[in-house]
Amino acid sequence: MTAPSDAPGSDLHRYLQEARDALLWKLEGLSEYDIRRPMTPTGTNLLGLVKHTAGIELGYLGDTFGRPSGEPLPWLTDAAESNADMWATAEESRAFVVSLYRRAWAHADATIAALPPDTVGRVPWWPAGRDGLTLHHAVVRVLADTQRHAGHADILRELLDGAAGASETGTSLPSTDPAWWEAYRGRLERAAREADGRV
Repeated sequence: MTAPSDAPGSDLHRYLQEARDALLWKLEGLSEYDIRRPMTPTGTNLLGLVKHTAGIELGYLGDTFGRPSGEPLPWLTDAAESNADMWATAEESRAFVVSLYRRAWAHADATIAALPPDTVGRVPWWPAGRDGLTLHHAVVRVLADTQRHAGHADILRELLDGAAGASETGTSLPSTDPAWWEAYRGRLERAAREADGRV
């Protein structure tokens, strides 16, 4: 384990990369159906989360600072249907979406490396006059968005096949024993029923 850096930007970047890695790990070992399958009433799905997050990185850590990536993102144009960035079409392969996300990382990382944290950019899709933000703010915003979606992905993956945690080797869970988890869940269920007067 490495010692924490004293540079705030280094810490932000490390946590951003951990969230990126977690998002991609959630796809591993699953079928095409399962990575695309809508798991909530609003259609949340694993591959869609990766596709969305790629666009977030290219927008906030590229276009906003006058550093367009050149990546065509037709699902983010004015002509695109609502929520088109939150799911992958049958023609948009896993390899395509994952590769796009990795290119988005590289482009975002190049912006972070090239500019001082207090550099002010303009967010093209924000209202004029309220569209400015610093690179530091943009990195925090992207980090927060990525961590949020990594949490979504964690829950979706657990519902699909029981795999949980931040990575295959670093789950940070107290047990890997299914019997332990069954007893734990039962205890929570009993506590919920007791609190609600359903005992």
